[in-house]
Amino acid sequence: MQIVIVAAIGANNVIGYRGQLPWQLKSDLAHFRALTIGKPVLMGRNTFESIGKPLEERTNIVLSHHFTMRVPGGVLATSLDAGLAIARRDAAKRGVKEIMVIGGSEVFADTMPIADRLEITHVHASPKGDTFFPPINPSVWHETAHVEHQAGPGDSASFAVVTYLRR
Repeated sequence: MQIVIVAAIGANNVIGYRGQLPWQLKSDLAHFRALTIGKPVLMGRNTFESIGKPLEERTNIVLSHHFTMRVPGGVLATSLDAGLAIARRDAAKRGVKEIMVIGGSEVFADTMPIADRLEITHVHASPKGDTFFPPINPSVWHETAHVEHQAGPGDSASFAVVTYLRR
């Protein structure tokens, strides 16, 4: 079972500002959907709340230390280990071999040491932010694919979609 981190990152490693994405990338949302559809998605409480609803056609697993948190349309996990166990069972039931980790910064930092692959959208902008992605260490990760995209309709910046595999 592969653990795949999926994130959009500014040139300054920013991934969020005041609970929201600091850019609009309509073209990248289709890429995100294609990567995650039909798979378990693991996220923190803040990420779930910022999305505002469960992602359709995916099992939404929300990590939170708040045992009484309600996760309409999703599953609550009170630890990373519990969340990964739920995700592994769900992936096996769906017949898929990937668990998609979609944020936020604490969940990314906690899963980076065990992730097999990174699917990163490098946004060609350095927006103001208060939430950051951990550094991608080139001695641990090597780039295997890189596709540049010019800003299209509904995009506030150009970006590159990059795949990294653990060395």
